Amino acid sequence: MSLSSAHQRSAKDQADSTEHTPPGGAPKEAVAEPAPEGGTEAASSETAAAPGDGPDAEQAQEEPAEPAPAEPPPTDPGPGPAEPAPAAKNAVARWRERHPDITRALSWSLTVLAAVLVLFAFLMPDRLPQLTASRFLRVPAEPILLAALLLVLPRRPRRVVAVLGGVLLAVLVLLNCVDMGFYQTLRRPFHLLFDWSLFADGLSYLKDTEGATSAYGTLAAALLAVLALVVLMPLAILRLSKLMVRHPAVARRGTLVAGVVWMTCATLGIQVSGVSVAAKVAGQRVRGQVAMVQQGLADRKVFAEEVANDRFAKVPSDQLLSGLRGKDVIFTFIESYGRGAVEDPAMAPGVDAVLRDGTRQLADAGFSARSGWLTSPVTGGGSWLAHTTFLSGLWVPDQQRYRYVSSSDRMTLTSAFKRTGDFRTVGMMPGVTRAWPESKFFGLDHVHDSRTMGYQGPKFSWSPVPDQYTLSAFERLEHGKASNQPMMSEIILTSSHTPWAPVPRTIGWDEVGDGSVYDAIQKEGKNREDVWKDAALVRQEYGKAIQYSLTNLIDFVTKYGDENTVLVFLGDHQPVSTVVGVDASRDVPIAIVAHDPKVLDQVSGWGWSDGLQPEHGAPVWRMDTFRDRFLTAFSSPQP
Repeated sequence: MSLSSAHQRSAKDQADSTEHTPPGGAPKEAVAEPAPEGGTEAASSETAAAPGDGPDAEQAQEEPAEPAPAEPPPTDPGPGPAEPAPAAKNAVARWRERHPDITRALSWSLTVLAAVLVLFAFLMPDRLPQLTASRFLRVPAEPILLAALLLVLPRRPRRVVAVLGGVLLAVLVLLNCVDMGFYQTLRRPFHLLFDWSLFADGLSYLKDTEGATSAYGTLAAALLAVLALVVLMPLAILRLSKLMVRHPAVARRGTLVAGVVWMTCATLGIQVSGVSVAAKVAGQRVRGQVAMVQQGLADRKVFAEEVANDRFAKVPSDQLLSGLRGKDVIFTFIESYGRGAVEDPAMAPGVDAVLRDGTRQLADAGFSARSGWLTSPVTGGGSWLAHTTFLSGLWVPDQQRYRYVSSSDRMTLTSAFKRTGDFRTVGMMPGVTRAWPESKFFGLDHVHDSRTMGYQGPKFSWSPVPDQYTLSAFERLEHGKASNQPMMSEIILTSSHTPWAPVPRTIGWDEVGDGSVYDAIQKEGKNREDVWKDAALVRQEYGKAIQYSLTNLIDFVTKYGDENTVLVFLGDHQPVSTVVGVDASRDVPIAIVAHDPKVLDQVSGWGWSDGLQPEHGAPVWRMDTFRDRFLTAFSSPQP
C-alpha cells in the first residue's frame, strides 16, 4: 500500500466517523480537532439543502415573493456546534406528529367553522323573525370583494386587512344582536349616538327583576361573548386568507366564479323564498348606521328650533289655564297601557269590562268621561320619552332630544300650572329610586318617590310600589290635606310594568297601611320564569296588571274625588311585541274625567267617545299635539 493510499483511507475513515456522529453533536474533543483535508467539502456537499426541504418549505410556498431561509435542515446538522435536542419540541407539535390523521381532520374542521362564521356574519339579519334558513341561502357580495383584495395584497398588508376586517365584522355582528333586542322590545334599531345609557337601564332592570347576582352574571357572560367574538372573527379571516395563499389558483377561480354567480343573480333578480339570492346585507347595514348617525347629528339643530318655537310662551299667566282655576287636576300615566289592552281579543275582554264598569261607577258618583287615542313616540319601553312628549308638546323619541329639551326652558303642561301661580304642583313617582333633577324642568314643587312614600312592603318584580299604595300615599301626603290652594299632580302607576309577575291584587283602602300587608300578597303571585315560558300566559298576566291599575285609579276617584276633581289618564306606550305582536300600532288610550260638566264642555269639539273606553274610530292624535290642544281648550282668550 502506498503512502498516498494510506493517507486517503485514513481521511475516509475519519469522514465516516464524523458522518455517523449521533444526534446532539460530537464530543468537544472531536469538535476541537481540525478537520482533515476533504472533510469540509464532504460536509458542505452533504449539508446543502435541496429546494423545498425543511420546515420553512410550507411558508415558502405560501409566500413565493420572499426568499427561503438559508439555514440547513435540522435533520442533518453536519459538523459544527451541537443542535438542540428533539426533546425541546413542544407537546402540541409532538402530539401532531403522533396523530397526523386527527390533526388533519381538526385543521379542516377549524377551516370549515371559520368559513361558516364569516358567512354567517356577512348574512346575519338585524331582526329576530328574519333569522331563518332562507336568509343564509344567498351569495353575499362583501366576502367576494374581501377575498379578491386579500389575494392581491402582500403578506403584511394582507394580515392587517384581515385583522381589521375581522374586528369590523365582529362589531357588525354585535350591532345586529343589539338591534334584535331593540326591535323585540322597542321596535326600533339601536342608535349609536344616543342609546348607550339604555344598557345601564337594562342592567338596573335585571337587578330589580332577577337580583344583583343574576344581573352581574348575565353582564359577565355578555362581556365574555363580546370578547370571544372580537378575537375569533379576525382569526377566522386570517385562517381563510392563509388557505387562499397556499392555493392561489383555486382561490382565484373560486372568487371569480362567486363574483359571476352574484352578478347573474343580481341581474336576473333570482330569489329564494322571496329573498334575493344576491345579497349586500353587511354593506346596507353599514350605510344604514352611517345615515342614522348623520341624521342624529343634523337633528339637534332642527330640534333646537322646535324647542324655541312655542306659541304659549308669551301667554299672560292670568289667561293661561283659566278654565281650570279652582280645580284639582291629576295627570296619570299607566305603564304599558296601549291600544292592544282595549282591542286585542287576548286581553280586551277583562280590560273592557273594567272600563265599562268604571264608567258606570263614575257616573253614579257624578263624574263624566270622554276618551280618545294618542300615538306614542315609543313602544315596548322608554316611558320617560313618552311622558316628555306628552307634557312638552314636542316629539321626543330618543335620548338626544330628551336631554336637550329637559335642559331647556320649554314650558311643559305641568309647569304651565305652576306658572299661573294658582296651583301647587306635586309628583308621585314610585319608579324613581334616586335623585331626579328633571323635576325642575317639569315644574313640580315637590316629588314623592319610592324612597319617601313610606312604603314598607316588597317590590312586585320591577315595580317598587304597588299602584294602590301609590294612590293611598297621594291621598295621605297631598290630596287629603286641607288646603286653600288647588293642586296639579302628576302620578305614575307602575304595577303594569313588564314582566307582569307577580301582579298585586286590590285590597280595602283601609288595609293598605304602610304596605307591609303586601308581603303575603307578593308571595301569592306568579313567578316570572313560569309566566314567560308561555306567550299566552304573558298576555293574560299583562291584561290582569292593566285591570289592576285601572280598577284602583277609578276607585280612588270615586272614593276621594269631589266636584273640583279633574283626572286625565293615559297609557305611555304599547307593551312589548310578545304581547301585541310586531305589527301593532303605537296608539294608547286617553280619557278625561270631571265632575263639573263645564270642563268636558270645553273639549266637546274634540270628537272623543263618551266614557272611559274609546271607540275604535275615535280621533287619533300624535302625543306631542295634546299639550297645545289642552292649553288652547282651557286658556282664555285662545292664542
